[in-house]
Amino acid sequence: MADHIPFVYNEDDCVVLGRLYPDSVAIRLPLETLDRTSPLLPAGPQRWLDPGVDGLEKWPRWVKLSDSYKAHMERFVGFDRIGNPEFQKKPDKQVVNTFATAVLQESVRRFQPNWLSVPQLPMVNDSGRNKINQLLAAATREWKLRIAYGGKLILPVIFTHQKQINLKTQRNKRIEQIQKCYQLASADGVWSVDSSLSELEGSQTLERTRFEGLINFHKELAEVLPRDNISIGGPYWGMNLLLWARNLVKHPAIGLGSSFQYHLPGGKLMRANVRLALPPLRRTAVASVQLESWLKVSLKRLSEGDEAYKQLSEISNNFQRLSRDIRSGREQVAAFYKRWFDSLAAVRPEGRALALYQDLSSAFVSGKSLTELPRSEGTARRPERVARQLMLHCL
Repeated sequence: MADHIPFVYNEDDCVVLGRLYPDSVAIRLPLETLDRTSPLLPAGPQRWLDPGVDGLEKWPRWVKLSDSYKAHMERFVGFDRIGNPEFQKKPDKQVVNTFATAVLQESVRRFQPNWLSVPQLPMVNDSGRNKINQLLAAATREWKLRIAYGGKLILPVIFTHQKQINLKTQRNKRIEQIQKCYQLASADGVWSVDSSLSELEGSQTLERTRFEGLINFHKELAEVLPRDNISIGGPYWGMNLLLWARNLVKHPAIGLGSSFQYHLPGGKLMRANVRLALPPLRRTAVASVQLESWLKVSLKRLSEGDEAYKQLSEISNNFQRLSRDIRSGREQVAAFYKRWFDSLAAVRPEGRALALYQDLSSAFVSGKSLTELPRSEGTARRPERVARQLMLHCL
C-alpha cells in the first residue's frame, strides 16, 4: 500500500479515489458525510473516521456554518458548551465526558472504523483550550477501555495561525500540550496540520519563516513521541511530501485534485476556481483565458523535444475541456499528483529528500525560462516560485 492518506469529503472525491488512489494505506472520512461516501469506497485502505469536532471553532459564529454541519453537531448534548470560549477556559468534566462519549459512540455505531480521531478543538494563540482538550483526550481513553475499542486512536493537532509554530518558544508550549493529550488519550498517532498554510500563494514569509517553523515543529515533536506512532502531516500541496521525504511524517495527507489546504469543517461551500496542474513546474494555476494564452506563449519558448513541452502541449490541446468541466480539471490535477508521489515513492526512503530536491530543482529551471503567469496567481506569478520555495527546504 502507498503511504498517502487522501481526505475524502463527498461523492466526487470517491470517484477520484477509486480511479487513482485505491492503493492508499488509509482514507480519512468525516462523520458528517459518512452516509454519502461509505458505500463508494474501495476495499483496500484502512478507514479513518473523524467526527469533525474542530468545526466548533466557529460555534460563536453559528450563523456562518452550513446547515449540514449544524445538524451533525446538534445531535450531541453539550456541543454548544464545548464550543463556548468561556466554557473552554473552565470546562466541566462531566459535560466534556458526556459529549466525547456521545461523539465516539456514534462513530463506532455507524461505521466501525479502523482508526478514529480523538475529539479535539483547534489550537489557539494562548493556553485557553489546553484544559478542555486534555479532558477530551482523557474521556476518549476512558471510553476506549470501557467498550474495548480495538482500533487506532489518532490525535488531531490543528493550528490556526502561523504564530503558533513559527518560533521555538511557542512550539515548546504546543509540543508539551500535544504530549500530554497523546498520553491522556493513549493515542496511537498524531495528525497535525496548519490550516492557515497555503503554499501556492508564494508569499515571502513561506520561505523565510513558515516552512522552517513547520519543519522544526515536526522534528521537535518526533523527539517526544514514540518512534512507532502513526505520524500524519497535511493536507498541503508540497510540504506534506517534503515532510514525508525527510522522514518527519510516515504519511502525507493529500487532497483529491483539490483541497490542498485544510479547512475546518462546517464552512459554507463556495464555488472555487478551476485550477490545473502544470507538471513541469510542480504547481497549479487558475484555469483562465489568460492561462490559455500563457500556455501558447510558453510553448514557443520550449523545444518540442523537451518533456516540459509535451506536458504543457497536452494541457493546451485539451484546455477547453479541462477548464470548463470541474471534474475533468480535478482529475487532471489528481492524476499529476499521483504520478508525482509515485515517482518519489519509487526511491529508497533514505534518498527521497534528495530526489525531491532534484525534482523541484528541475521545475525551478523550467520555470525560470518562462514568462510570468496571469495576475490571478498573485505573489506566485513567477512560474518557478512554488518549486523554488519548497526546494530550499528539502535538505
